[in-house]
Amino acid sequence: MSTGYVILIAVIALVVGAIGGFFLARKYMEDYMKKNPPINEDMLRTMMMSMGQKPSEKKVRQMMQQMKNQK
Repeated sequence: MSTGYVILIAVIALVVGAIGGFFLARKYMEDYMKKNPPINEDMLRTMMMSMGQKPSEKKVRQMMQQMKNQK
């Protein structure tokens, strides 16, 4: 009977740990994305200039809109 309690406690601890780890990782990633956004207009302009394109404002806005629509 005591091994049943040990297994039950182990399973409960595993589930609680998995749920807690998920929420902690989610919070960490949300904070990280706020501090370091994936890409912004300045990064896009720099990337276009490095590829040899002259970034017009219209092109930059179109590309940013396309990226937002993909999310």
